[in-house]
Amino acid sequence: MRWLLQARQDLDDAKYCFQGKRFNLACFLSQQAAEKAVKAFIYAQGEEIVLGHSVAHLLKHALRYDPDLKEILGAGGLDKYYIPTRYPNGLPGGLPFEAFDEADASKAIGMAERVVKHVGSAMKEMQD
Repeated sequence: MRWLLQARQDLDDAKYCFQGKRFNLACFLSQQAAEKAVKAFIYAQGEEIVLGHSVAHLLKHALRYDPDLKEILGAGGLDKYYIPTRYPNGLPGGLPFEAFDEADASKAIGMAERVVKHVGSAMKEMQD
């Protein structure tokens, strides 16, 4: 549950950054929220070690436990916000704070919200 709680906090932080027009950070934190939410789900299945940062890869792994996660596979697109949103050499000839805009951040937050919500519901069903 700790991973899901942190995912929710990262999503809240992404929204805060969005309001402050820190769009690159909103994108990165959205990726982090989705990654941590999916890891929460995998840990809840009893796995002790969950490696990697790719939302797409983690979702494919999680599908083994819940085929309904296919509904959020598109959130794997958040992976493009993992490195380029933070590092000046992650983009050819640009800086992260200049390269990502409101539309990018809005889309990223929307994807992360769907992942966190879907995973939260799946984990609640496991407890019931």
